[in-house]
Amino acid sequence: MNDNSEFEEFEEFENPGEFGGISPTTLADLLGRGQVMDIGVRPLWPSVPRVAGPAFTVRCPPGDNLMLHAAVHRAGPGAVIVVESGDVDYALAGGNVCAVARRRGIAAFVTDGVIRDLAEVREMGFPVFARGVIPVPGTKKAVGPLNGPVRCGGVDVDAGDIVVADEEGIVVVPRARRGQVLLDARAKAAEEAGESLDAWEAAHRARIDGILRDNGFED
Repeated sequence: MNDNSEFEEFEEFENPGEFGGISPTTLADLLGRGQVMDIGVRPLWPSVPRVAGPAFTVRCPPGDNLMLHAAVHRAGPGAVIVVESGDVDYALAGGNVCAVARRRGIAAFVTDGVIRDLAEVREMGFPVFARGVIPVPGTKKAVGPLNGPVRCGGVDVDAGDIVVADEEGIVVVPRARRGQVLLDARAKAAEEAGESLDAWEAAHRARIDGILRDNGFED
């Protein structure tokens, strides 16, 4: 059964696109390692633009991609489809699926699996963050629920969590904390933007020297 009610309610509550102006680096500083996907899940073509949107979550068992293909026709515009994949031996999607997702306004795929038809995906400019590419397609047999809890890139993701991804990495902002995290991230970004390199260097030197001194280091 597919239940999009939480996703639709979230869309009305807040514009997830507001996170598009926040770097994953800033979010990682605020949220910590546990909300950052591992480095194996990465952009599959150079200069992928930053994407930010609510997670539409999918779980695919080994060798099967049915529910990702189902999700493409059910996720709302601006969604980031996040896939927990059972393996890296069979492609979850190819060029046509990515083209349909792009046409429907889906922001990106983020998966701990693999895709195929990379040249087509790169040419159309559809953002895909995954573990790699393989030409072998998966089967379409395993029916399962959509928008349930998944684990992708070592991070637990629920439907409606905000996913922010670019070449720096992929950060998941828990839905329940999105408002405060957005405020904190904006404040941190503004503070950093207003600080000169000279001021940063002086503060950095004082901090590092203090740590060294406290631990018995001598020049």
